[in-house]
Amino acid sequence: MKQAIVARTDIGMGQGKLAAQVAHASLSAYENADRQLRDQWKEGGQKKVVLKGESERQLHELSEIAERKGIPTGLIRDAGHTQLEPGTVTALAVGPAADDRVDSVTGELSLF
Repeated sequence: MKQAIVARTDIGMGQGKLAAQVAHASLSAYENADRQLRDQWKEGGQKKVVLKGESERQLHELSEIAERKGIPTGLIRDAGHTQLEPGTVTALAVGPAADDRVDSVTGELSLF
């Protein structure tokens, strides 16, 4: 079991902003998962990987693929209080789900 969080590299987020957006995405997808997936992931150590995303379009496409496969997602839009314009898509979490299911959506992406 794992979760992959895809964070955009094309919008110039600072390190703290990036960390916050990754955390938002992780929690959002976790909340969208059913209890069985949440419990399995927690018992397995809550494995996560953070990957590089290149655009808003890519995050939307990955989200659609995951949703078609029945994998929980969390797509994050920034509130716009600090570095970014309101509504800017910043990160997408895919999973928790079985490793191979998550990899079927995000396996071609590079580590952040």
